[in-house]
Amino acid sequence: MSILTTVVGSYPTPNWLLGNSSRLALRDAVMVVLKTQELAGIDVIADGELNRFDPSHPETNGMIDYFVTRMEGIRSRYSVTDIDQFRKDSGLTYRTDPAGIVHSSVKEGTLNLPRDYEFTKGLTSKPLKFTCTGPHMLTKVLTDRHYKKREDLAMAIAAVLRGQMERIDAEIVQIDEANISGHPEDREWALASINHVLEGVRGKRAVHICFGNYGGQSVQKGFWKDLMGFLNGLKVDHLVLEFARRGYAELEAFKELDPKIGLGLGVVDIKDNGIESPELIAQRLEHAAAVLGPDRVRYIHPDCGFWMLQRSVADGKMRALVAGRNLFEGKTA
Repeated sequence: MSILTTVVGSYPTPNWLLGNSSRLALRDAVMVVLKTQELAGIDVIADGELNRFDPSHPETNGMIDYFVTRMEGIRSRYSVTDIDQFRKDSGLTYRTDPAGIVHSSVKEGTLNLPRDYEFTKGLTSKPLKFTCTGPHMLTKVLTDRHYKKREDLAMAIAAVLRGQMERIDAEIVQIDEANISGHPEDREWALASINHVLEGVRGKRAVHICFGNYGGQSVQKGFWKDLMGFLNGLKVDHLVLEFARRGYAELEAFKELDPKIGLGLGVVDIKDNGIESPELIAQRLEHAAAVLGPDRVRYIHPDCGFWMLQRSVADGKMRALVAGRNLFEGKTA
């Protein structure tokens, strides 16, 4: 079984898009992102998440605000008291303000992810991945003044996201969760809400988990072994996981991963400007095969999105990703 190469989602915003928000400029930028991945030889490509880029909050590249500011029942204007309440929440010290205040039942509002997908779908003939921030992550950055229980808010958000995913026919739909890695105590309600979204996915189901990429910094602390029960409970085709930055000592824990769940291995460090050599990527694959078996890794990718890097660095890392996979498979053929 050949290992497929893919990206996690985001790509550095082309400079011309920063000063021109027209639909034509966005179309040109997305085409550049798609063609760059095609030329690098990436098997499953993505739109760079350029539809979501928010120059007024670049730390998360629209991963949070694009979703919550469009949902009904969430307001993005808040008082000093709102901020004080938000800051009492644990695990969110990397943000100074909440992403929003939940004041009534959460509904889809003007969120229109199928439109974003259709916009991109017509610009390439390659297999596409569509990414969506997950309900656990979104719940954790909101101040709730309506539901009172986080699990209820998470399920309301999950219902909105599922309704949107049911309309998207991408090759892969990837749910992004960058908070659960540091909060395994949330696993029960996080699992229920994430699986509710996944059950609405028409293509292959993926979940991306990392230890944070807020302004290019890791913000979560924890260990993969503490999440193994959560990972095995996901109704997912494969996982998309961070390893390159952390190292590969924790691979042993994945001997406990359900063999029906494919492993996506991060082999490119997106918090380092150095471009990995194909030899290094092949070595990382060889090590994973030695620990977990020759057919356990089904995808390789960067640890997280490329948005914090220069385009030349991101492009070089993608070329190395493909060359490293080819080198590894050439050795094992």
